[in-house]
Amino acid sequence: MGPLVGESELPEALLKAGKDLLEPHSSTDSLLDLLHKVETLLSNVEQDPIVAVQSALRPSTKALISAGLLRNPDSDVRVYVVSCLTEIMRITAPEAPYHDDHMKDIFEVTVEAFGKLADASSRSYKKAEAVLDTVAKVRSSLVMLDLECDDVILEMFRQFLKVIR
Repeated sequence: MGPLVGESELPEALLKAGKDLLEPHSSTDSLLDLLHKVETLLSNVEQDPIVAVQSALRPSTKALISAGLLRNPDSDVRVYVVSCLTEIMRITAPEAPYHDDHMKDIFEVTVEAFGKLADASSRSYKKAEAVLDTVAKVRSSLVMLDLECDDVILEMFRQFLKVIR
């Protein structure tokens, strides 16, 4: 996917999108559109970004772990949120972007997102595929092991076995 904005406009676009995430949303579709935009912007951020980009990431980083997004009742929204969060993990790797408790919550929702891989026609299948790809690249499973997320790892294997079946 090509960049939505030039490199010089990236901090401003990230800041605006992050602030928009902190606001209430009129519909699930508008929220999914915004999350897709945020993910696209995040995918254009290199690891160890310049200070302006680091600052611009803060609103998104905060919004994505809010209960309204991470624990949203809509499963597609949760997959899109996880897709953004895995991009943030890629950007901050090898450092974790959140405290351990938040990381455990993120991993739970990430593993739940893998369930979308069972239905290639689902709205969030491509996002779940991207999450799996990023989790593999960033080696998030090692962080899961470090945090002793044994239940989450077990559930991840259950999800993969269910998808394979």
